[in-house]
Amino acid sequence: MDEQDNLYDVVVIGGGPAGLTAALYLARARYRVVVLEEESFGGQIAITEEVVNYPGIARISGRELTEIMRRQAESFGAEFLLARAERLEMEDDVKTVHTSRGPLSCFGVLLATGAHPRKVGFSGEEEYRGRGVAYCATCDGEFFTGQDVYVVGGGFAAAEESLFLTKYARQVTILIRRGDFSCAQSVADEVRAHEKITVRPFTEIESVSGDTYVQTLRMRNNQTGEVTEVRAQEGERLGVFVFAGYEPASSLAEGLAERDAQGYVVTDRSQKTRTEGLYAAGDVCVKPLRQVATAVGDGALAATELERYAAIMQRKTGLRPKVAKRTVGAERREESEEGSRSKTADGLFTEEMLAQLHTVFSRMERPLLLRLQLDERPVSYELRHYMDSLAALTDRLRVEIDDTGVAEELPCVRICTEDGAETGLVFHGVPGGHEFTSFVLGLYNAAGPGQPVEPETLERIRAIDRRRDLKILVSLSCTMCPSLVAAAWRIAAVNPLVTAEVYDINHFGALKERYQVMSVPCLVIDEETVTFGKKDIRQLLELL
Repeated sequence: MDEQDNLYDVVVIGGGPAGLTAALYLARARYRVVVLEEESFGGQIAITEEVVNYPGIARISGRELTEIMRRQAESFGAEFLLARAERLEMEDDVKTVHTSRGPLSCFGVLLATGAHPRKVGFSGEEEYRGRGVAYCATCDGEFFTGQDVYVVGGGFAAAEESLFLTKYARQVTILIRRGDFSCAQSVADEVRAHEKITVRPFTEIESVSGDTYVQTLRMRNNQTGEVTEVRAQEGERLGVFVFAGYEPASSLAEGLAERDAQGYVVTDRSQKTRTEGLYAAGDVCVKPLRQVATAVGDGALAATELERYAAIMQRKTGLRPKVAKRTVGAERREESEEGSRSKTADGLFTEEMLAQLHTVFSRMERPLLLRLQLDERPVSYELRHYMDSLAALTDRLRVEIDDTGVAEELPCVRICTEDGAETGLVFHGVPGGHEFTSFVLGLYNAAGPGQPVEPETLERIRAIDRRRDLKILVSLSCTMCPSLVAAAWRIAAVNPLVTAEVYDINHFGALKERYQVMSVPCLVIDEETVTFGKKDIRQLLELL
């Protein structure tokens, strides 16, 4: 194979607004670019219910906005890869990005890895995570319907998420360690005016405690020293949502770029770091304002600088990456074809979903049987319609109704081999929302060849020598759940001793009570160990 077949002009690490914008600019300028993302494209803004301050768009969800960005970049030829960036080699003219799916060669690298929620460190924060302490209102707000909720933080995220939580909570109390909000005045005024929200300035949380769930909260006024203790009403529990800023995901820059005391990457006015060929953009950088608009600006500026750098490297090395032969016109024709396909699926799947499905169907090595076990609830009719519509798109899937045996937690779809043997991959409910992609990956893994796995990881999966039963409780609105589902299903598809059953918790309230769930994703291992939070395949293997 020609060396240039695996060579990129730029590898963009991070699929949020900064990375997607850079990919759009680079691809449109006919440079070969790949966007590397560990979990799902969109970044932190993808979990935001409503974006109202992005110029030119009156109102849109964060997920919709970033999906438009991704498709726009893709229409110009940008490539996308779900993998974890592990290490950078930046010494030579041709750099190497080592990933969980193998090395990528390139001239330039853009770090657009963003930031993740910061923990406060109060007593009980880690102990009660998933039992009352949460970090995502979209994912976990519904669990606190009719309860009292406390929000830690005074920035934009705290204000915005507090407003969202009023949809569920009886009362929302915001604890701000300073005297006022640090977000825009208009947002702060909206929060203060809400009848369900109380704001307590100069207040810090000291501890949370309880039996199974958070039932007691202690807070302190950092000016007067007064300590207040709040107890949940009898039969209730308290919710504590932490929105106390973010920590930059800048570990890849260690030794290559200057970082400030908080770990944010220092760049010059062109988004360049101190290392030749390494640029950074978006929330991972030192900057006075972290918003979608500023991330987009960073991405555009970094891309134009990387265009110049890549051109210089092409001339210097004599190497020219092979740009994907794709045009905006071709994208429009594909959209037209996908639109006609959607009519055969009763409009159930969007154009993007259909494109993803047909790609997976074309790569499946063997057919699969979707065995449905149903009850009389409306969700069973919805599941059957969903699976029938899915199977109508390809001859690689067949649906079978199993009404001969007794099963718990109906309805469910069991992914089986063509001859009916179970693969250990089961979904209870309807795999829509954010779980659509993980379900499609489950089909791909069960039918082969499946997602690439490092040899060492594959060996660890095969080394599991006793039966392991995994239950994963998810919400279809949760952006953190799919990564755990995909990891569990990849393991189960390789090792027949592992079963991984996924439950849409909205349809299985008894499980929520049985495992005392106040946050998703919730992982139950062998009915003994219960853990919360997203996990990749390596982290899951550590638990197993």
